[in-house]
Amino acid sequence: MPGEFTDFGEFVEASLPGLLRYGHALTGNPHDAADLVQTVLEKIGSRWTHVQRKTGDPLAYIRRSMANAHISRWRRVRKENLVAELPESQSFTPADPFEHEPLWQALRTLPPRQRAVIVLRYYEELSEAEIAESLGVSQGTVKSQASKAIASLRTKLQAEEEPPAAGDTARKGRESEFD
Repeated sequence: MPGEFTDFGEFVEASLPGLLRYGHALTGNPHDAADLVQTVLEKIGSRWTHVQRKTGDPLAYIRRSMANAHISRWRRVRKENLVAELPESQSFTPADPFEHEPLWQALRTLPPRQRAVIVLRYYEELSEAEIAESLGVSQGTVKSQASKAIASLRTKLQAEEEPPAAGDTARKGRESEFD
């Protein structure tokens, strides 16, 4: 796809579904994903000819920009702001269909860079070299971040699947008999 589109509008039309999926996987929320994609495309749209001329792959450049913007936003948002009064409660927000999916819950807990590597590798099916280029890191960093992320996901998912120990259920049964 690199170099195929000379018009920014054509590029956006062709790439938007994939960028929204990537954004959703990064942010864990379709609304935040749409905001992230829009923010990045607004910045890149004014520099489209430069981006297309200077980068070998504008899509990889945009993905990297999305990952960087998400990390920057996450860093800004994670700081706590104290206020004198509580804000008014918000109106009804529709539930995220993946909210109770164990894999999505575990994916949301990963640090932003690890999440980006996992999403690019297993959701977008990019190679380690393509991921390294997209994120502006070395292939070794991609490998180590993927390894750490997979180990973390495996631990979190196994912890959810483990039933209570046999002694715990027997003890609960005995306690209820005497109550």
